Amino acid sequence: MVFSRYLFFILSFVAIYAALKVLISKSPMHSVLYLTLAFFAIAGHYILLNAQFLAVVHIIVYAGAIMVLFIYTVMLLNLNIQGEFPKSKFANIASTIAGGLLLLTLIAIFKSYDLKVIANPALNQIGLVKSLGKVLFEDYFLPFELSSVLFLAAMVGAVMLGKKDIY
Repeated sequence: MVFSRYLFFILSFVAIYAALKVLISKSPMHSVLYLTLAFFAIAGHYILLNAQFLAVVHIIVYAGAIMVLFIYTVMLLNLNIQGEFPKSKFANIASTIAGGLLLLTLIAIFKSYDLKVIANPALNQIGLVKSLGKVLFEDYFLPFELSSVLFLAAMVGAVMLGKKDIY
């Protein structure tokens, strides 16, 4: 229990540090890599919450697919060109006011939120793949199968639309 608390603080520090480095980094490539580090730290939080399936999906989707897309986009656009465009005073004032309003909204939300702590998250079986599969294949079997047929039809349609006529 104590180890998980220290691990939580370490992962939180890494996530906040990486997010700040995304914002203040001069190089777009470094920003993308720091964002990947932040995604891995968040996946570590999911594991601490006993949501292994969500952690794996988070790594595959965000740290895998979307970050590769960001890296290719940065490399193709060649955003390493030096130069910063000046912002008007109106834009600076408007962004400061918007950030302050967002901060006030978040403070109001967190003050009114009733935080319920689970005594032992390891006993919670919600995020496990076994319990997710049981619910998916017992309670939601028909919608799951219908969505798989829909995805199959979409793949066949995409192949047919992308295929060149050979005749």
